[in-house]
Amino acid sequence: MRALWSLILVGLAAPAMAQTESAISTASEAVLPPEMLAIEEDSVSRLTVPVMINGQGPFRFLIDTGSDRSAISKELAEKLALPSLGKARLVSMSGVDQVSVVRIDRLSVSPSRTLKDIKAPALPARHIGADGIVGIDALKGQRIVIDFAAESMLIEPSNTRAIREESNAPGTIVVRARNKLGQMVLVDADANGEEVWVVVDTGGQNSVGNTPFQRLMIKRTPPGGFKTVDLVSVVGGRVPAQYTVVGKMRIGGVQLGNAAVAFVDAYPFKRFGLARRPALLLGMDGLRSFRKVSIDFANRRVKFLIPEGAPVGAAP
Repeated sequence: MRALWSLILVGLAAPAMAQTESAISTASEAVLPPEMLAIEEDSVSRLTVPVMINGQGPFRFLIDTGSDRSAISKELAEKLALPSLGKARLVSMSGVDQVSVVRIDRLSVSPSRTLKDIKAPALPARHIGADGIVGIDALKGQRIVIDFAAESMLIEPSNTRAIREESNAPGTIVVRARNKLGQMVLVDADANGEEVWVVVDTGGQNSVGNTPFQRLMIKRTPPGGFKTVDLVSVVGGRVPAQYTVVGKMRIGGVQLGNAAVAFVDAYPFKRFGLARRPALLLGMDGLRSFRKVSIDFANRRVKFLIPEGAPVGAAP
């Protein structure tokens, strides 16, 4: 089995890359209008949105809430003749690599939301699975609502009235999160009754747990219950992992039954400071258990709209 992950962390980037200016341009975030984007699925059921690069496009970019930086495929960068900025170090699922960096003058996720002067990693399209990646740098100060049934994604400033109204909607579970390196880390979660730290990772095909998490599951997993899987990173690195199904998992007040998890001590856990405690990168397979998922980056809140009839409450 082969699974794709697009998570990118660039805290170890070279100085030229670390100075990226990625502020939303034109109007202030407080007055940007809400906008609805059509989403599509890639070959492994991750979500893509149309993106304009330097006024050209649209191109299909992967939405990745696990990546702190946006990226572009090498093929698209060459097609658009984007200027090279040399090399920089990039942290991915498989470790630390030297990658090419290009300059993007304007990256537009919607008509009124444009990032300027981006120093973006240029990565092989076959490993990204899309024309590029929209990371957290493009979503700062914003809130996104992924509606799986409607195949749409709403993006809006995180202080709108709609956010407050949605909090009271029936079947909505609100989970407060902590911020680690720009990522949303949920602390109100457990698996088979054991506390687990969770990172929402829309760029992951499946969910990934670390070794401390796996140790908790071994005593509850029958012999032969773990299968081998290769995790493939954005640079093409392969990481062998052990794959099994976790019978009971709870996030906030929502119970997820039979959640598939691949276990490996991937580099991102170390970067998040989660190498020694049970932790999980919650990928698209787990997120699709909900009708909607709302991620508020500014206020560090994640909201889950559960399907009708789904179990709610603390796991035993």
